[in-house]
Amino acid sequence: MTVVRRHPEWIKVKAPHGDAFFGTKRLVQDLRLHTVCEEAHCPNVGECWGHKTATFMLLGDVCTRNCPFCAVAHGRPTAVDPYEPQRVAEGVVRLGLRHVVVTSVDRDDLADGGAAHFARTAEAIKQRVPACTVEVLVPDFKGDLAAVETVVQAPVDVFNHNTETVPRLYKRVRPGAQYERSLRVLRHARQQRPSLLTKTGLMLGLGEEHDEVRAAFADIAGTGCHILTLGQYLRPSSSHVAVERYLSPAEFSELRDEALAFGFRHVESGPLVRSSYHAWQHVA
Repeated sequence: MTVVRRHPEWIKVKAPHGDAFFGTKRLVQDLRLHTVCEEAHCPNVGECWGHKTATFMLLGDVCTRNCPFCAVAHGRPTAVDPYEPQRVAEGVVRLGLRHVVVTSVDRDDLADGGAAHFARTAEAIKQRVPACTVEVLVPDFKGDLAAVETVVQAPVDVFNHNTETVPRLYKRVRPGAQYERSLRVLRHARQQRPSLLTKTGLMLGLGEEHDEVRAAFADIAGTGCHILTLGQYLRPSSSHVAVERYLSPAEFSELRDEALAFGFRHVESGPLVRSSYHAWQHVA
């Protein structure tokens, strides 16, 4: 296995700066909210917060799973905060968002995996800003399709669940999940509400082969999924799974074209692409 130690030039980003960035940071702190931008060490935090947008992370900042690709802390999570949905809605109001992405840590300790909390958050946002489109990036709920239905029946506009990688790499990269389970979650969401936009994403550079990526495109398209994101995996620390290869911007462009041929409505593909990167454009 090759361990790549240095980022190529196209991965480097500017350090966060500017009044808008620090204003977003203060707002997140004032409302006692968590964001995946910070907890997952997203490389786009400077750009996104500079544009006064953030991806809110529900149910605390401690995950019950310990995926070796993810920077989010794992362990015993805190109690569910019943007032968090209202604070997220307030954040949407203050930032002036017209599209918001809301995600969460995995909460396998909860009977519904946090599905009802997602629903309450979507309801709170729509009550405050009816015109705001709500995108939820949900965990797999351990395959509980009733939990999927709870979210789907809420006033959400985009149902997002990341497939993350190809099936061969699940045991190494995503040991707490199952490839077929993730496909089932996406398929069930679409079946329960055909008008709902569904979305998923893949990380690349973990050792997947091109034929495996194409096979994943076919599997995901087979669920009826509308939107696909493709981005470069970046290692959060030396204790996380290593990057095996950096794909060039040209390769990401080629993969975008290949994926579109499978019938996706929109494909966002690039080295720094993450699930919520430019998410408002995905639903335009």
